[in-house]
Amino acid sequence: MMDLISRLFAHRAPALSEAGPSDAMAISQLHSASFRRGWSEDEVETLLLDPSVVADRAVSGRKLVGFVLSRLAADEAEILSIAVEPAARGRGLGRKLLHRNLQRLAGLGVRSVFLEVDAANSPALRLYEAMGFDEVGRREGYYRDDIGAASTALVLRRDLG
Repeated sequence: MMDLISRLFAHRAPALSEAGPSDAMAISQLHSASFRRGWSEDEVETLLLDPSVVADRAVSGRKLVGFVLSRLAADEAEILSIAVEPAARGRGLGRKLLHRNLQRLAGLGVRSVFLEVDAANSPALRLYEAMGFDEVGRREGYYRDDIGAASTALVLRRDLG
């Protein structure tokens, strides 16, 4: 009996899969909860319908707990956004999502991947450094917070081989 109970309450790793237009609302909600300027459901759906966008999601049960969206341009790609729900952070899910997305991009012939990240976003910087991204540029004063304070956007790049 105890074995059955422990299996019922055992922590299962979220399932990773391709995201599609039916995920637009959930991705929009997580994006809005994760960033100062969230994307609307329509904006997300437009991205998910774009054939140049590669989207992956993490689902725990029926709940979306993470996503990553990237856009192809010839043999390069840009990570548009990645987010993990607060309760699921710190467990390697962002790394797994990013790894899956980079593998898919490589399979599509992408040679270099770029992204922009707020220089003050330490957790994201640790993730990107661990995943082999290097700083290739800076945009001073690119981001603004709610009171108008500016911060720097770092432009990062990773070659896929």
